[in-house]
Amino acid sequence: MSEKLKIKLSIADRVYPLTIDPSQEEGLRKAAKNIEQLAKKFEQSYAVRDKQDVLAMCALQFASKIEQKGIDQSENTKEVEERLKALDSLIATKLEWK
Repeated sequence: MSEKLKIKLSIADRVYPLTIDPSQEEGLRKAAKNIEQLAKKFEQSYAVRDKQDVLAMCALQFASKIEQKGIDQSENTKEVEERLKALDSLIATKLEWK
C-alpha cells in the first residue's frame, strides 16, 4: 500500500491541510491553482469581495463545463451511432448483392 502524502492547499485565503495519495497531488494542485485564478478574475471583473460568492461562482463555472462536456459527448455518441448504423446498412446491402 502506498504512503499517504500530507499537503496544504490555499484556496480563497484559507489553507486546507489534506492527506492524499501521491498520485492525486498534481491534479489537486492544478485544481487549486485554477480555482485561485478564476476567483481573482471574478473579484476583478465583478467587484465581488465576499469569498463565498466568488467560490459559488467558481463552482458554477466548473460544474457547467463538466455538464456541457457530458452533453457534447452524448450528442457526439448519437451522431457516431447513426453513422455506424448507416454504414452497417450499406455493408449489408452490398453483401446481399453477392
